[in-house]
Amino acid sequence: MLRYLTAGESHGRALVVIVEGLPAGLALATEQVQTELGRRRLGYGRGPRMKFEQDEVTIVGGVRHGITLGSPVAIEVANSEWDRDPEKWQREMSVRAEDGPTRAPLTQVRPGHADLAGMQKYGLADARDVLERASARETAARVAAGTIAKALLADLGVEILSHVIQMGGARSPMAARPRPGDLSRVDASPVRCFDPTAAEEMVTQIKQAAKDGDSLGGIVEVLAYGVPVGLGSHVHWDRKLDALLAQALMSIQAVKGVEIGDGFEVAGRRGSDAHDPISWNTTTASYQRDSSLAGGTEGGISTGEVIVARAAMKPLATLNRPTLKSVDTATKAETVSFKERTDVTAVPAMGVVAETMMALVLADEATRKFGGDSMAELRRNRDAFVASLG
Repeated sequence: MLRYLTAGESHGRALVVIVEGLPAGLALATEQVQTELGRRRLGYGRGPRMKFEQDEVTIVGGVRHGITLGSPVAIEVANSEWDRDPEKWQREMSVRAEDGPTRAPLTQVRPGHADLAGMQKYGLADARDVLERASARETAARVAAGTIAKALLADLGVEILSHVIQMGGARSPMAARPRPGDLSRVDASPVRCFDPTAAEEMVTQIKQAAKDGDSLGGIVEVLAYGVPVGLGSHVHWDRKLDALLAQALMSIQAVKGVEIGDGFEVAGRRGSDAHDPISWNTTTASYQRDSSLAGGTEGGISTGEVIVARAAMKPLATLNRPTLKSVDTATKAETVSFKERTDVTAVPAMGVVAETMMALVLADEATRKFGGDSMAELRRNRDAFVASLG
């Protein structure tokens, strides 16, 4: 089984991630992680932090001469702001008690953020003690872990990409889905939208929200091609592949809705129009589904078709012009929330994180299904299983 754990705060020294359960023999380079983290910074509507945030990557252990050893892989993603503004953040986020806080506590909590609930849960008086870990900056560590998962899946012939299908009120008609070869075209779009016409309207909506000091949410579709039959299981609630994907995607900061395939739309149809017809492909000598309404899973098991999942991100809670009513937790007086540096939208970046979360789930299930302490063994086991289907 593949497991990972992240640590670190948004403005702290670094984020770290440990990935355990990787087979030996997987090629992995620092540049691969750096490239994926660069994709996470993409998207029109991002804040000024993206311009100088470099995500300096160091692989600390688990890799020798570009190859995984079978031991845990540890990666550090340094925070460029730590050294860029040492007087501010090295003291504010210091681990030493004697440094103390350098500024007054943040008590004007933001509606829609973890501030108030986190302060109440942990008995804290300063929202910074919550927001630094609740921040979506934590996803940089997940993307680092997901880079490894993507590399493992690519070795098995699985490729994952995402694209934005909705931004605010602008939605792509989704006439065609991008394929793996279209990833560069998607990333070249300012909003990572495969539909150029819809992308223009999305940019217009972002510009208007920025002018108003507001934020925008949206929906991302994540696609996994080449996934073999048999990942996940019907036998227990916590082994169903679609359930695992839903949890993983819902765990992304600000995501409030997830669907697999056309989940919400088919709820309004009759059964005769809500399922994917099955046929036999004589060319490939395999079964196939003639549509993707179920999103590539049936009974919690992958069917061999493209995995389709969508994640809906709410507008960011931090606004450039805060207007929502709130309460100062120190005085209990009515107020508006404090202002932290923020984006107008992070939906395009969320797509890259969603790829990461899907990759981690699929890689975990692939290692569970096929087993093996090395990539060569994992491939042999996969090949034997696929051959048994024919």
